[in-house]
Amino acid sequence: MTRAQQTVTTYRNPVYPNYFADPFVLKVGEEYWAYGTGPADEKGWQFPVLRSRDLAQWEYVGHALQPATPFFHWAPEVAHHQGRFYLYYSASDVQSDEGHRLRVAISETPAGPFKDSGNLLIPDSGFSIDAHPFRDPVSGKWFLFYAADFTEDQPYGTGLAVAELNDDLVRVKVKSRVVLRASCPWQIYERDRDYKGRVWKAWNCLEGPFVLFREGKYYCLYSGGAWHTENYGVGFAVADHPLGPWRDDFAERGPVVLRATKEVPGPGHASVTAGLGDRSLVLVYHAWNVERTMRRLCIDPLRWTEDGPKCDGPSTDERTLTLA
Repeated sequence: MTRAQQTVTTYRNPVYPNYFADPFVLKVGEEYWAYGTGPADEKGWQFPVLRSRDLAQWEYVGHALQPATPFFHWAPEVAHHQGRFYLYYSASDVQSDEGHRLRVAISETPAGPFKDSGNLLIPDSGFSIDAHPFRDPVSGKWFLFYAADFTEDQPYGTGLAVAELNDDLVRVKVKSRVVLRASCPWQIYERDRDYKGRVWKAWNCLEGPFVLFREGKYYCLYSGGAWHTENYGVGFAVADHPLGPWRDDFAERGPVVLRATKEVPGPGHASVTAGLGDRSLVLVYHAWNVERTMRRLCIDPLRWTEDGPKCDGPSTDERTLTLA
């Protein structure tokens, strides 16, 4: 592709001014569709949906889902399979975060409306959030990655798990496997945390999984630590198969993919989308404003180094993005 044939766009973060957390972007043809956690609309519907042709200019389309439970709905991600769109998310049926369980809703179009399937995906997992559907390009099988709490043995806290999905994409086949648990001090969310009826000396947090396949290896991006500290950001683990075992060889270096700065607190819960020619990769993530009152949609290029994936951000200056 020559430079004349490349699509170049100019952007400055945040690329959307309103509250838009846990962003996931799905490319359908030459359009990008973004789904995020945000305030419900005037009808009570959940998950704002945005549309763009260049990742820099976004228009609000509507909200995706009539609420499945009376309470919190978090972190939507959408899989496109055999002409249908599957929206994975968590929702709580009690006035507490502890009630979060994974669900899936289905639509014939990326804009929705999505109709909940009526079943829990991992009913015996307890607290579970941040569902990420991943299709293995090698086997063609679908897997569901997610975050869940581990309280039976150390290190205590939120970690990552995976289960293979059925062919209908609305149920899982077998019991989940552990993907990753905390291994370094920067991944501690809070010390002496009063939670679940007891005080934990150190409560860890790994969340927001997103899987990429490159040159025979699987890379699981994740967010770790406490969002309000400069230790927070995005790291990655590597495996030879979606079910693992997964190795977090770079964890000791901190969040090596993307790290918080004083100007950009709490960058994380990232997803990755491809440029229009499928050769460039863009990291899509949220970050808090300086006042820490809202999380907003941000983008920056993702490049591959000898040490794995690295984001050229978080940025606040005006930049150009080549969607080759």
